[in-house]
Amino acid sequence: MHVLVTGGLGFLGRAVTRDLLAAGHRVAVMSRGRGERNPPQDVAVVTGDIRDRERVTQIVKEGGYDGVVHLAALTSGRDSFADPLSYFDVNETGTLNLLMALDAARTTAAPPALVFASTNIVYGSQHQGALSEDLPPHPESPYAASKVAAENMVAAYAATGAIGAITVRPFNIAGAVDGVTDTDRSRIIPNIFRAITGQLDHVTLNGDGSAVRDFVHVADVATAIRQGLAACTPGVCPTINLGSGAGTSMATVVATAEQITGQRVTVRRQPPKPEPPNLIADISHARTLLGWTPAKSKLSDIVTDAWEAWSRS
Repeated sequence: MHVLVTGGLGFLGRAVTRDLLAAGHRVAVMSRGRGERNPPQDVAVVTGDIRDRERVTQIVKEGGYDGVVHLAALTSGRDSFADPLSYFDVNETGTLNLLMALDAARTTAAPPALVFASTNIVYGSQHQGALSEDLPPHPESPYAASKVAAENMVAAYAATGAIGAITVRPFNIAGAVDGVTDTDRSRIIPNIFRAITGQLDHVTLNGDGSAVRDFVHVADVATAIRQGLAACTPGVCPTINLGSGAGTSMATVVATAEQITGQRVTVRRQPPKPEPPNLIADISHARTLLGWTPAKSKLSDIVTDAWEAWSRS
């Protein structure tokens, strides 16, 4: 399969690209620029901004792709409140541009497969426990709202039969692939590493750190996306959670990092916040539709891989 990966030089994008290559697929990456990261060997890079409809259409027409993995997005809920228009421009209009490009490139050949990466953030804070895909979205930020809008567009276009699509909702992606790990300053594992290496004075926990979240290895998410491409059926667009299916408290993440790194982490506790105490992914849908089981998402494996990559960078 010839696959286009938008946003393919990012943390998740690189893992997806490596996984597709290892499975024998031919891969092209669309990116606004190379930045500091070089693509994996044997990957073609096409320069383009997802907001530029004319350029995206050109890339899709010239590529003749059998499948597309759409990862290009802005992803900070906090930042989206300060700059909501950029989030809707990139995440919603950018997805529309890609779908318009696919429509413009339609042929009599088999419809292409599309895997769209959304986020578990669309569920909001009104639910707790194991979250299943049949829960109604409850976006609580412009970021989440832009992803819900993009999900709806993908599903509506797939319903015409022009593509086969799957929307995935990853939970908290972590770990590392190919020496590349997450550096997002809003996430706990990178901030723990910053505290260990002296870039931060401390890590902040709300209350006693008992809030439970679901962490999933980036390599497992990449595998699921590849399997999703193979499972796409023209005319439908199922939504699939991607997580470990297990919960870990924030305090346990800190303790695990201390054990693995052999370093003490300074923690500053803030008053408890009104946040869901327990959010994990119901991954039964992923098991049934994709035959997918997270193989590397034990917390100790996630932190070990992330720390090794962080230490080398």
